[in-house]
Amino acid sequence: AADAQLYARLAGAILYSQAGLRADAEVLMRNRRGQSGLWAYAISGDLPIVLLRIADAANIELVRQVVQAHAYWRLKGLAVDLVIWNEDHAGYRQALQDRILGLIAVGLDTEAMERPGGIFVRSLEQIDDEDRTLFLTVARATLSDSGGTLAEQLERLVPAPRVPLLVPAREPEEESAEAGEPHKRDLILANGIGGFTPDGHEYVITTRAGHLTPAPWVNVLANPQFGCVVSEAGSAYTWGENAHELRLTPWHNDPVSDPSGEAFYLRDEESGRYWSPSPLPCRGATPYVSRHGFGYSVFEHTEGGIYSELWVYVAVDAPVKLSRLVVRNESGRPRRLSATGYVEWVLGDLRSKTAMHLSTQVDPYTGALYARNPYNSEFPDRVAFFDVDDEPRTYTCDRGEFIGRNGHLGRPEALSRTHLSGRAGAGLDPCAALQVPFDLGEGQEREIVFRLGLGGTPGGEDTAALVQRLRGSDAARRALEAVWDYWNHTLGAVQIHTPDESLNVLTNGWLLYQTLACRMWGRSGYYQSGGAFGFRDQLQDAMALVHAEPRLLRAQLLLCAGRQFPEGDVQHWWHPPSGRGVRSQCSDDYLWLALGTCRYVRCTGDTGVLEEPVAYLAGRPLDPADESYYDLPGRSEDTESLYRHCVRAIRRGLARVGARGLPLMGSGDWND
Repeated sequence: AADAQLYARLAGAILYSQAGLRADAEVLMRNRRGQSGLWAYAISGDLPIVLLRIADAANIELVRQVVQAHAYWRLKGLAVDLVIWNEDHAGYRQALQDRILGLIAVGLDTEAMERPGGIFVRSLEQIDDEDRTLFLTVARATLSDSGGTLAEQLERLVPAPRVPLLVPAREPEEESAEAGEPHKRDLILANGIGGFTPDGHEYVITTRAGHLTPAPWVNVLANPQFGCVVSEAGSAYTWGENAHELRLTPWHNDPVSDPSGEAFYLRDEESGRYWSPSPLPCRGATPYVSRHGFGYSVFEHTEGGIYSELWVYVAVDAPVKLSRLVVRNESGRPRRLSATGYVEWVLGDLRSKTAMHLSTQVDPYTGALYARNPYNSEFPDRVAFFDVDDEPRTYTCDRGEFIGRNGHLGRPEALSRTHLSGRAGAGLDPCAALQVPFDLGEGQEREIVFRLGLGGTPGGEDTAALVQRLRGSDAARRALEAVWDYWNHTLGAVQIHTPDESLNVLTNGWLLYQTLACRMWGRSGYYQSGGAFGFRDQLQDAMALVHAEPRLLRAQLLLCAGRQFPEGDVQHWWHPPSGRGVRSQCSDDYLWLALGTCRYVRCTGDTGVLEEPVAYLAGRPLDPADESYYDLPGRSEDTESLYRHCVRAIRRGLARVGARGLPLMGSGDWND
C-alpha cells in the first residue's frame, strides 16, 4: 500500500508537471529541438516521458522501484514511456546494463520493451548534448540515483514565493444592484436582453445576475494573420496565423460556463474588494453593458462609484490585440485602485500538451512579458507577448501563484496579495499577469492599455519593435480609428433599403462582416476553432465579397488553384502555413474554382487573372477505395495558368459524371 501511494504521487507529477521534478530552468531554456528529435531513439514523444538516470550499480534499488511503478501505471491504464539512461563511466557499463535489463524482465512483459508505453534503456554516451537537453526538457519527471530514494526525490518541491497579504484599510462598501444601472438606449429589434442601435452598427446587451443571454453571444475580431473571439461576458481566446495550431490562449468550447484564459480585474486598494470590468470572470453587483461592433467590443460597468469602459479590438495592420481600459472616479472621494490583466499561454493547440514546453521571460528593454514554445515544430520561432504601458507595475508568469491552489479566475489568490511576485522562467505553470496601481481624484479619468500579441512571424517586425510601435494612448487610439475606417469603408460598399428592418441591418454590415472577419480571416468561431482553409468553404465566402473586396476573391482563387493536384482533384482542407491537410474524393470542391473564377471575371472584368501562373501540388493519388487521407503534399514542377487549372477541374468533374453511367465528353470535344 505504501508503494502504491508513492507511485500514485509520481503519477500526479506526470499528469500535472511539477517544477521540482523537472530539469533546472536553465536546461529547459536551452532546448531548441522539437518532438522529431526523439524519433532517432525509437521514442515517439506522443506519451508522457519519465527519465531515470542511473550511474552506480549500488543504487539499483531505485531502478527496481521505478520499473515497478511503471508496471503499476500500466495496470491502472496510465501509458508512460520510461526512459532509463545508463550513465556508468567506470568501465562497468555492460554489467549495469545487464542488471537493469534483468529487473525489467522480472516485472514486465518483454514484448513491451522498446514499444510505446514501455521501457527504453539507452547509454548516455550514445546521446549527443543537444538530444540530452531535449530529453531533459520533455521529461515530465527526471529521477537520478544521486538524488536519494524515490520518496526523497518526490519531496523536491519548489516553494512559490510568498507575497504579503493585502490588509484592508477600510471596510468594503455595500453595493446596491441599482447603483450602476445603465442609462436606457434606443434599440431596434430588441428582445429584452439585447438589440441593435438604430444605425445597426452595434449590438448592445445588458446583463445582470439572473438576467443573462441563453448562450454566449460572441464577436470575432480579426485581421488576416491574427484574431480573437470575445463573448458578451468578456470571455475570450486569441490566436495568431492559425486559430487551431497557434492559439495564444485556450479555446474552451463550453457554452454553459463560458470559461476563459484571459481576464481583467479592478481592485480597490483600500478595501481589497475586486471585480471585473466585464461580466466574467468576477462579476460585480451591478449590471453590465456589452456592445459588439464592427471590429471591436466594449464593456461598460459602474461598481463602487468607479465607472469603467473596456475596449477590445485587433489592429488592422499588426498581430496585436489591444484592451483599452478607461477608468473614471465618480465616487465623490479620492480612490486608490489597481488594474490587473491576465492571460494563460498555449502557443499551440491544447494547453495540456504545450504548457510544460513553454518558457517565459521579461524583455529587459520594453518590460513586456514574453513566452516561447520551441517544441512547436510548425511555429518554433514565434514569441507571444503581454504588455502594459504604465509604470510602476508588478508581474508574474506563474499561473499557480496567480490562481492559487484549488483556486479559479473568479477568485484568484493573487488579488488577495499586495502585489505580484515578479516570477518568470521555465518549468512554471505558464501565464502572464500584469498589475498597475494608480490613484484617481474625484472626477479624474485614467486610461490603461494592455497589449497581447505575436512576434517572430515571417516577414514581420522584430518583437520589441512591435511592442514599442503600439505603446501609448495615442497609438491605441490611432489603431482603433484605423479599425473604424477599414470596416466603415468595406461594409459601406453595398447598402440596401427595404421595408424589412432586420434584412437591412444584417445585409448592411453584419453578414459581410462575419463573412470576412470570421470565415475568411479567423476561420474560427465559438463552437468550432478550425483554423484551416476549406477549398470549397472559403471560395464560397470570397465570392460574397466580390463587390466589397474583390482583391480578396482574386487572391483566394490563386490560393486554391495552388492546392490542386495534376489529376484535377484538390485538398478538401489544409492548415496554413505548412499546407498539411486532407486529399479526398469530394467531387464538388474543385468545381467551385471554375465557378468562382467566372464570377470574379464577370463582375470585375479582370481577365488578366486567367493568365496567372500557379503550380500544382504533388502527392500520392487516391486509391479508388480511399475516402481520403491526411498528408503534407509536396510542390509539383508543373505550373499552368489559372484558366488551365479551371479546365482541369472541369474535366475531372466530367470524368466522375461519366463513371456514373452518363456520357463522357471526349478530349476532342473540348477546345480552348
